[in-house]
Amino acid sequence: MTRVLILTASYGSGHNEAARSLAAAFAAERAEVTIVDHFRDLVHPTFERLSRALYYGTLRRAPTLWGSAYALGDWMASDSPLALGVTRLGMGRLRRLLRRLAPDVVVTVHATPAVVMSCLAWRGTPVPPHTTVVTDFVAHGQWLAPHTDRYCVAADEVKHEFIARGIPRDRILVTGVPVRAEFDEPADPATARRTLGLSREVPVVLAMAGAQGSFGRLPHVARVLGDARGPLQGLVVAGQDARLRAALDGIARGTRVRVLGHVPNVRQLMAAADLLITKAGGMTLAEALAAELPLLLYGSLPGQERRNERFASRTGIALVARRYRELTAALERALGDPELLDHLRQRMRRLRRPDASRRVVAAVLERATRPT
Repeated sequence: MTRVLILTASYGSGHNEAARSLAAAFAAERAEVTIVDHFRDLVHPTFERLSRALYYGTLRRAPTLWGSAYALGDWMASDSPLALGVTRLGMGRLRRLLRRLAPDVVVTVHATPAVVMSCLAWRGTPVPPHTTVVTDFVAHGQWLAPHTDRYCVAADEVKHEFIARGIPRDRILVTGVPVRAEFDEPADPATARRTLGLSREVPVVLAMAGAQGSFGRLPHVARVLGDARGPLQGLVVAGQDARLRAALDGIARGTRVRVLGHVPNVRQLMAAADLLITKAGGMTLAEALAAELPLLLYGSLPGQERRNERFASRTGIALVARRYRELTAALERALGDPELLDHLRQRMRRLRRPDASRRVVAAVLERATRPT
């Protein structure tokens, strides 16, 4: 049985979602899988908790500061002394974990453990074949580690970026971003709408902002949906933020907008919708691509989300609104022009890879060799 170690980190929900999706796909191939949170399990739980709180606090209160830090990280080499050793955190414990578990392969879904794995290899530590799965639609400098055996990326455009930044093309595989298994198969919109109590005759607009809904501008979206002139049915997902949900309930009262909290049926909601209004998180983009659900991007945070947004607009899978008044105009444009939505769906069909988890697993297991 092949032993697989997946290294992740709990900064945003996308990394862990990708890790779980890959673990399920590996298990389906009868591999033995261990998932480890790099910062919590290999650095320290207190460090993980405090650094995550700092990360979320910066995104909420000083997003421009995070955008500047992200740009600086893209400029620096992943092993730069300017990183003050952050990219080597957990190295000793990871070395001991590799000795104890003796995995046949390692998969990283976050940049920091990917760089730590590369540093171990550079220092002469025996490491198994290492694949890093890039969970955004960009080639950020902190993912670029010289001793990574293979990169799995979202699209050809991202592969070209990695090549341009010095990674040999034969080390880059276009797999898509791993998403949950329910996105592997098509879903029937009529059935989804009937189950959700929605009319088949009126457009459905879904609005989300990730698991932490407060990072987006969902109150703006709820107001625009409630005030829209044309017919629509609005679904706004507040996520795990109870305070945000209460605020959205107040905004949506008496309108055509239904507010939801944390939902387990994202695939069903996407199947029912004609348009998704969201910020450009990597996992949300990947799921929308898999569902062929046209995107209207609004409220994307500086940093990786703005870079994801740029990818989505350049590849023709999304409309973009940066300001509140632009959101109203973009919504009216999307709902008033069925041909435009069809065009976005056609572009999505070119890029979508709903079976990304299986592609990654096949590539990783192909390289797995157990020492004798």
